[in-house]
Amino acid sequence: MTATVAETSADSSIRRNSGVSLWRQISDRIRRLETDGQLDAEGRLPPEFKLAEEFGVNRHTVRSAISHLVQEGVLRTEQGRGTFFRSRPRLAYPIGRRTRFSAGLEGQASTLQTALVDSAIVPANVRVAEALDMAPEAPAVWLRTVGLADGEPVSTAESWFPADRLGGIADAFRRTGSITAALASLGVADYTRRSTVLTATHAGDDDLARLKLAPGAIVLATESVNVDPAGRPIQYSRTRFSADRIELTIENG
Repeated sequence: MTATVAETSADSSIRRNSGVSLWRQISDRIRRLETDGQLDAEGRLPPEFKLAEEFGVNRHTVRSAISHLVQEGVLRTEQGRGTFFRSRPRLAYPIGRRTRFSAGLEGQASTLQTALVDSAIVPANVRVAEALDMAPEAPAVWLRTVGLADGEPVSTAESWFPADRLGGIADAFRRTGSITAALASLGVADYTRRSTVLTATHAGDDDLARLKLAPGAIVLATESVNVDPAGRPIQYSRTRFSADRIELTIENG
């Protein structure tokens, strides 16, 4: 039996004075209707008055949430018919021992690209130094990249590499357009994922700009460390994925 909106949201009720605007909370609840099987065969939302009643807010708040989801491309409206979820399947991005952007999304998009946005030599802060097993303030190469599928941004990342071993990684990336190829050109023929930490959060200003999202969008954030065949850390990354475009799958083994 299909649950009602009230049943689904009972354990995650709207919280006033929480620091998160009501329309943003409502937009999160609306996103869940699709995954919770609350929609009809056409993916139609319940009427605004019904959503307002179930969530305990006024229709203006519901309308604001729907408007932002339409702007973001999650929903579409049809005059006289209602509001529908867009039929846009998420790309499945696997996280395993050998996580690679292009290989992970191969066959799911016509074109895949990782674009370099910026780079610099920076002193390693405490977290970077710990992840890369280097002294704090030691030089690290920092790269900011954006991953695109069919020309649409699906991820944005910051990566750090030990400058003493991989000082030429930025130039190598500019030549190859690939982290894997750039590392190979610098003598790291293979690498594996040592650890990945996954969280979900609302998009920040940088996410909105780089991933072309609307306020209230959800991003999946990963923090990862890659190591060479000898087990030495070579890359620490913080990556943010658009939750409406990418689903992360954890591979065993």
